[in-house]
Amino acid sequence: MSATQTGLLAGLILGAAGAIGGFAAFLAALVVGLIGLVIGRVLDGELDLGGMFERGRGRDR
Repeated sequence: MSATQTGLLAGLILGAAGAIGGFAAFLAALVVGLIGLVIGRVLDGELDLGGMFERGRGRDR
């Protein structure tokens, strides 16, 4: 699935959540989608969260 198709699908799902459940459902779907995106990127190796945590520990030493 291309990035365009993925974006279209995400937009349709968020639009349906907003139309059916209102603004709160839209925000909930958006937050869950973003969490899923981050987890997917980490599992694919495209996002390294270790760098964020290592930076903070380096200052204490």
